[in-house]
Amino acid sequence: MRVPLSWLREYVDLPETETGRDVQAKLVSVGLEVETVEQIGAGLKGPLVVGQVLTIEELEGFKKPIRFCTVDVGSANGTGEPQEIVCGARNFSVGDKVVVVLPGAVLPGDFAIAARKTYGKTSHGMICSTDELGMGDDGTHGIIVLPPEHEVGTDAIELLQLVDEVLDIAVTPDRGYCLSVRGVARETATAYGLPLRDPALLDVPAPNAYGYPVQISDPLRCDRFTARTVTGLQPEARSPIWMQRRLQKAGMRPISLAVDITNYVMLELGQPLHAYDRNRVDGPIGVRRAQQGEKLTTLDGTVRVLDAEDLVITDNRGPIGLAGVMGGANTEIADADGEHALTTEVVIEAAHFDAISIARTARRHKLSSEASKRFERGVDPQAAAAAAQRTVDLLVLLAGGTAEAGVTEITAPSAPRTIAMPADHPDRVAGVAYGRETVVRRLQEVGCDVYGQDELIVTVPSWRPDLNEPNDLAEEVIRLEGYENLPSTLPTPPSGRGLTDRQRLHRRIGRVLAGAGYVEALSYPFIGDAVLDQLGLEKDDERRRTVELVNPLSDEEPSLRTTLLPGLLGALRRNDGRGSHDLALFETGLVFRPTGEETPAVRLPVDRRPTDEEIAGLDAALPRQPRRAAVVLAGAREQAGW
Repeated sequence: MRVPLSWLREYVDLPETETGRDVQAKLVSVGLEVETVEQIGAGLKGPLVVGQVLTIEELEGFKKPIRFCTVDVGSANGTGEPQEIVCGARNFSVGDKVVVVLPGAVLPGDFAIAARKTYGKTSHGMICSTDELGMGDDGTHGIIVLPPEHEVGTDAIELLQLVDEVLDIAVTPDRGYCLSVRGVARETATAYGLPLRDPALLDVPAPNAYGYPVQISDPLRCDRFTARTVTGLQPEARSPIWMQRRLQKAGMRPISLAVDITNYVMLELGQPLHAYDRNRVDGPIGVRRAQQGEKLTTLDGTVRVLDAEDLVITDNRGPIGLAGVMGGANTEIADADGEHALTTEVVIEAAHFDAISIARTARRHKLSSEASKRFERGVDPQAAAAAAQRTVDLLVLLAGGTAEAGVTEITAPSAPRTIAMPADHPDRVAGVAYGRETVVRRLQEVGCDVYGQDELIVTVPSWRPDLNEPNDLAEEVIRLEGYENLPSTLPTPPSGRGLTDRQRLHRRIGRVLAGAGYVEALSYPFIGDAVLDQLGLEKDDERRRTVELVNPLSDEEPSLRTTLLPGLLGALRRNDGRGSHDLALFETGLVFRPTGEETPAVRLPVDRRPTDEEIAGLDAALPRQPRRAAVVLAGAREQAGW
């Protein structure tokens, strides 16, 4: 998640002297992994101003089209005279407002601008594209053409927000709320002890009976669906510069106003949205499971054959979207470059889908989207109505639309999640005496409602689906108090025991094989049925009885290995493909052989040492794990010339 510091400051009053590096250190201290702080516009130096193209002369006799332009830059050049500039781009005309960099300026990459003679003319500066200014992709790869309302001579560095700092955060699966500026702002406010201006606190009209019709056939997988309608959109309206720049800094490409607004609100609040062209939706919107073999063309132009476990959005014709993953091409917003009539009426969808269902659908279709990333990590269900309202407000403000009075909101019955926890539970987990007041204060900073004295009743906030038990709450207290403040106490090992006989044997085998010229290879302990078929194992071979993983890293390798050979042969194949043909590889490691007599695993305590019975129960849940040694050889036994 890329978060511009300037955007973050809208919701948290950070000290003016605070830099991106300072914020990074604070966020790391509360458990967020901020990988880098990107300095946008580092080294950029003006003059960089808004100019208006006065004349264009086409220069002939060159291998590529070249234009000699005069541009009005006001008094920015010190003379007030038109600036003469040679340019090869073709996507601007006389009268357009453009961005002009004048001699003496320095662009990103330490590119100094000076007057120079080229194509038989002297060019006093340059008309700029987004690439030259380090702004990211805008889809045009051409000259920046500004809206006509900007005054000639205006400082373009400030106008285009070219100087900023961007925090690049690696969001772990249990912290899905931080895939939004709102979530990162909440963590920032907590780290600094400052109040948060929550952008989701909006006045939202109550649902009524005359909103756009929606029918949900699977409330377990879609427990909330909000639909709002906006009409009278101006097709020629463009996304304002401030919105385009925030999207670009966050790593997204501006597309069109309606689409940019839904992406902007998703980044702001963490709620994925979808906008349908109302004139292309046939009848009520539905949510159901797909029929096996149904087809849907998604927005990326791919025809997808649906599985019965996929959740789809439908109209009277059939699927119009892969719920929580990607919309369908048959109802997409039409822009000026499309073949359909320009969109003037939209239906906004803000829904909450089951995380596991969306994750499996995205993996099944090999289609990871910004929406699916958020849904599979957990989205705040209470934010749907606010996100829809924020989208409506921006469409009215920026596209001249009119919000219809109808509000559709379908919700499945649910109750707030509560967890009972002893007030001293975090103390016993961490080995630190925090005290009840600290525990309550930290949980309230997370967003929990806390009641009780010795036994706390904690109501978990809707944006934290990862908080399910007392240990989760203890972790929140510990991380906010600082992992660095936990005492480090090393256990004292008993003396005189040394290595076991099994450990000595394992090391001896490894040394013998290495001494014989074999190279040790370490492979992942995952396999699939396909590789067992390739090994030619019989159907009743015990090595075909595998332990299947609930959440495998790859659908092609969903089981734990029963033999070391697949991993070794894979390493052999990779090395052979890279030119190493004479190979002798070995591996020693565990294989997993289920007996069918394993019992369900017990959950061990964290506040005391498990009893012998509890450890024995855990052992009984595990498959047999014998240690094996395997070798593979290929090519010549000795290298040529030895």
